[in-house]
Amino acid sequence: MTNLKRTNPAGRVSLVGAGPGDPELLTIKAVRAIRAATVLLVDDLVGDGVLRYARRGARIVHVGKRGGCASTPQAFIEKLMAAEALQGERVVRLKGGDPFVFGRGGEEAEHLRAQGIEVDVVNGITAGLAATAALGVPLTHREHAHGVMMVTGHARGEGASLHWPTIAAAAAQGLTLVIYMGVSTVRSLQAGLLEALPAGTPVAVVQHASLPQQRHACGTLGSLADLIEQHGLGSPAVIVVGDVLRGMRHAALDAQPMKHERAA
Repeated sequence: MTNLKRTNPAGRVSLVGAGPGDPELLTIKAVRAIRAATVLLVDDLVGDGVLRYARRGARIVHVGKRGGCASTPQAFIEKLMAAEALQGERVVRLKGGDPFVFGRGGEEAEHLRAQGIEVDVVNGITAGLAATAALGVPLTHREHAHGVMMVTGHARGEGASLHWPTIAAAAAQGLTLVIYMGVSTVRSLQAGLLEALPAGTPVAVVQHASLPQQRHACGTLGSLADLIEQHGLGSPAVIVVGDVLRGMRHAALDAQPMKHERAA
């Protein structure tokens, strides 16, 4: 008679994009993954409206990560994901936006796969796309922009900051520039961009894109830092730079920030 050694069934991890905040912007695949999870590790920017899809009895662990605030160490999150999966849990790592757009999804997938843990990725609508859609403008336009460049204003480690004049030179060739996590470094990035882009280049800053508390302000690159300070805009916010903003339907470039209204 053969003795069979009992082991925990192999778990798996799904890196799921929760989108910019509005739960109605979740994909059907994201909802299915959330409903199937026995453990959810949830980022700060994921709202309660998204968590309503979690199954009854699922364990929800908040692992906050937000620039400028106390955050759960990334190494701890990766160890926790692996430990739960190796115990046979169906783990969902729930992130704002898209896991592979400034969401550290690449680092997490590498860590898990190195331990033989199956990983799948469910894309979400990234904040840069939601921000321009909220303004009624596209990211690309045949007459204004034939490409998009998404960059972070918060590079990892000292001395790792981006060379903004080079980025500006590329944007000047007809690209819309979308800057994530750039509010805290706005004066230095503005100075760099002005080395290759005209001061009159349109800009917009969108805070809490897609949520009821959304606010935005529009102006020009030459006044970007003052615009943010004047209107009290802060993180989480996306900065958009480029001529696609000339097509805004709902506000002139020098408009006051507007509150985003959601239908009742």
